[in-house]
Amino acid sequence: MNWIALIIAGIFEIGWPLGLKMAQQPDSNKFGWILLASVSMSISGGLLFYAQKTIPIGTAYAVWTGLGAVGTLMVGIFFFGDSANVFRLLSATLIVAGIIGLKIF
Repeated sequence: MNWIALIIAGIFEIGWPLGLKMAQQPDSNKFGWILLASVSMSISGGLLFYAQKTIPIGTAYAVWTGLGAVGTLMVGIFFFGDSANVFRLLSATLIVAGIIGLKIF
């Protein structure tokens, strides 16, 4: 159950940079997007807190930030036109490989 909580925390970790990015867009509902960012931070942090009860802190933090980083990278590529060159994708693949390695070993 703690691993599921950690994965969900990593997914919510994507919400706060997305909310902050959207709040910067012209004619956006800045308050709504900042609220989304704040709620995402709170949920993400709360689930990380829960997951660390049985998952080592270093593993939990690396998985949490790794999922957030790769997820945010993908959001940037798919929705904001960020570069998807081979080196960026290879780097993201290495992060995912590290997350898998931390879970396995």
